[in-house]
Amino acid sequence: MSFDNVEKMHDHVIGDEKVDPRVLEEKNIHHSEILVDRELMTHAFEAENREHEQGVWEAVKERPMACFWAFIMCFTIIMEAFDMFLNGNFVALTAFKERYGVIKDGEYAIETKWQSALFQSGQCGAFVGVFLAGPITNYLGYRWTTILALVLMNATIFISFFADSLAVLVIGQAFEGVPWGLFIANSPAYASEVVPLALRGACTASLQMSWAVGQIIVSAATYGYNNRMDQWSWRVPLALQWIFPTPLLLLLFFAPESPWWLIRRGRREEALRSINRLGRKSTVNAEEELAMIERTVEIEAKMGGSPTLLDLVKGTDLRRTIITCLMYASQNFAGNLIANQATFFFEQAGMSTNFSFQLNLINSCLQFVATILSWFLTAWFGRRTIYLWGTAFNMSMLFILGICASITQNSSTNYAQACLGVIISFVYAGTLGPISYITIAETSSVRLRALSTGVGRGAYYVAEIPMIYLASQMLNPTGWNLAGKCGYVWGGTAAVCWIGAYFGLPELKHRSYREADILFNRKVSARKFKSTVIDVKDNE
Repeated sequence: MSFDNVEKMHDHVIGDEKVDPRVLEEKNIHHSEILVDRELMTHAFEAENREHEQGVWEAVKERPMACFWAFIMCFTIIMEAFDMFLNGNFVALTAFKERYGVIKDGEYAIETKWQSALFQSGQCGAFVGVFLAGPITNYLGYRWTTILALVLMNATIFISFFADSLAVLVIGQAFEGVPWGLFIANSPAYASEVVPLALRGACTASLQMSWAVGQIIVSAATYGYNNRMDQWSWRVPLALQWIFPTPLLLLLFFAPESPWWLIRRGRREEALRSINRLGRKSTVNAEEELAMIERTVEIEAKMGGSPTLLDLVKGTDLRRTIITCLMYASQNFAGNLIANQATFFFEQAGMSTNFSFQLNLINSCLQFVATILSWFLTAWFGRRTIYLWGTAFNMSMLFILGICASITQNSSTNYAQACLGVIISFVYAGTLGPISYITIAETSSVRLRALSTGVGRGAYYVAEIPMIYLASQMLNPTGWNLAGKCGYVWGGTAAVCWIGAYFGLPELKHRSYREADILFNRKVSARKFKSTVIDVKDNE
């Protein structure tokens, strides 16, 4: 569209400010007809300004269904959480140890190699799943990809449930891991796209809540069956996995697709219907929001075209990919692996088996509370602030844990180690865990989000698989038997995470996706993201 044609159009106004056609032409560095369409741009400006002005409670009242569907999508993560914590409890179950373990110092214990395999197999399957997620989601959309994964999840549970050896159980876990990868790649991306700016933090943080809910169910089930001495002490908890996929599948069949994904596929009318389904029709101006989405998608499309995995390492997207990968990987380095093997950790800290299961149930409930508290933290403080303070606190607690395990041991030091384990898990669930998911969802560009979240989670598994072996080796009596002294190791890795985040983690709270694109394109320092002002008319 030429400037002469634009000038003939009547003036549009945003509040008290006119949209100058000369400014639109000047800002149209990508030579796009959409970006000089004054009616569309007026709607886009108004929608973005309204999102910045909107409070959390106002956003909830305007978009209740967006919150509901974001929560349902995030709830699929409960299946990975369930299995991860279930494996951590298996190695502490007396009947399981007697069936599959070896005698060490007069007691049964699962060999370190099998303990590691039980943890690592599911993660290896998930590693495959996250790389499949990007291409499948780009083709099918978030909704149908997740439905497909839920069907696959129902089928793969049969292998684990009927397994009669550790080898078959490991294979079953590997197959279950594939749909986990699809869930974890799509959930944060979908949640961040369907909710307004003010709710992105709280809704994406509900991923951590799903982990907590999964842990509570596992802890309650294994505690309830802990005293059984037959195969049902572990088969019943395995069977409980079938509770989740079918109800979630039926719900998601009626879920709206992300309007951002629909616009990227050129399906404008469907995107408009999706926006209307996600909010109250009486309060949502769907045309304005659609214009904002079209504007951002158009800018990114002009910059990069069709998304490919190679795009993740090109230009400014390389920086965004590195942040996503490191944020995901860092979840393994600040105490999370203690939480994943909490029952076993409590046993090694000197607690009785029965009390370890009780303490693990308490620990799981406290993590659920911590996740709810994180909703308020994300409303009051920035992502960067919460992450840095949470990491610093856990780093201190981990070193104190190591010191407690190094002095002469008695019942007081045993309880101190157990309490420190609970505190570390609580702080992780309220700060590092949810903030990681929020940052990952906000950092990637809209065009590459499905690919970026998948590759980022892949980095998590690349870091986690060897760390699981290391954690098992440090805790297991057939390994190094370090118990709480592992705090020195995890405290050191947490320190590395803090330093990396201080210099590399940007503050993206209250930033629209367009503003995030501009900040990365301008190569703004991570520590200056918060203070940099972006004009609503900028289209770079």
